[in-house]
Amino acid sequence: MKNEIFKYIKLFSGFFVCSLGIVIIIRSNLGFSPWDVLHQGISKVGNITIGQASILVGILVITLDVFLGERIGSGTIFNIIFIGSFMDLILFSNMIPLSHHPLVGISMMFMGLFILGIGSYLYISTGLGCGPRDALMVALTKKTNFSVMFIRSSIEITVLVLGYFLGGYAGVGTVITAIFTGSFIQYVFKMFNFDVKSVTHRNIKDEVIFLKTYILKK
Repeated sequence: MKNEIFKYIKLFSGFFVCSLGIVIIIRSNLGFSPWDVLHQGISKVGNITIGQASILVGILVITLDVFLGERIGSGTIFNIIFIGSFMDLILFSNMIPLSHHPLVGISMMFMGLFILGIGSYLYISTGLGCGPRDALMVALTKKTNFSVMFIRSSIEITVLVLGYFLGGYAGVGTVITAIFTGSFIQYVFKMFNFDVKSVTHRNIKDEVIFLKTYILKK
């Protein structure tokens, strides 16, 4: 059971680290990341926060993940709720200063991408289910056999275009994140010697069976 507790600590730590990386990119003041361009566009149209828009998009993406045959676990569900919630919390706290200089902004952007990659590794490696966006990346990587970098970058460019037409804020930093997010995630995975294709995630049914077995043993 201690191993399971550690998994969930790692899972939620990954959520917070991802949210921190996302907010650092936002506060770089050079343009939102592609997903957040989409989130901001939806937040403007729907008059909701960026975090709430992130949750809404997560629900839509998870539907596509299921269609593609990806295993949906507790981590997938928690991701939808907590990434957006942590984003709103960090933004509301003003713990990350807003950049007013391009060089500082670029440094913040690359730092944010690296932190986002670490967060992605932390929660994906638990095997409790990818977040909806990363599950989409994993599903398409498995289906096509293209690299993580190619798949992730393709997804980022697609959501960027959608978000821009909805009124999301895109700038030079947006282009940088669209091109380099996949590269940073792939680099972090290699740094931790982590092969995303080797992970078999527990789905909700597996979680219930595991919990039932543990209770019966007690």
